[in-house]
Amino acid sequence: MAWTDDRVEILTKLWGEGLSASQIARELGDVTRNAVIGKVHRLGLAGRASPTRPKSRIRHREPSNFSSNFDSKDRFSENLNPLSVPEPAVSADGEPINILMLTEKICKWPIGEPTDEDFRFCGRGRSANSVYCEEHTKLAYQPLDSRRKKKAKFSVKKVAKTNIGNY
Repeated sequence: MAWTDDRVEILTKLWGEGLSASQIARELGDVTRNAVIGKVHRLGLAGRASPTRPKSRIRHREPSNFSSNFDSKDRFSENLNPLSVPEPAVSADGEPINILMLTEKICKWPIGEPTDEDFRFCGRGRSANSVYCEEHTKLAYQPLDSRRKKKAKFSVKKVAKTNIGNY
């Protein structure tokens, strides 16, 4: 199929009327949608705005009537003990423990941000079954029961669905 002057004139007229590339291809016959798009580009015809608006990246949500079984009083317990965070150990020459000084016998708990100059590792003696010292092991590993209880506090009660009206 060759683009004759007559076909190019029809293409230009239909494009100006706002027809889609598929509609123009059907009107011309023996030409594909992609061929129409390519010819439009080569002719430099004005592009058209997309018929749909792109969705906004920011979603504006209406306030919901969300309710949960969580009460702010549940956040604090009377029998909580304050966490004891140990002082990081230092090497024999008084320098903080860095990644090059780590061995299998010391706590590998990171302290600070890795990009900071004062980033270090705990460096205290590790507990028997962990890569951390006793205090950091308590922070890193929570008993399964306490995790389930915490999850249950924050979960939303599900409402049973009924099959009324479903045949």
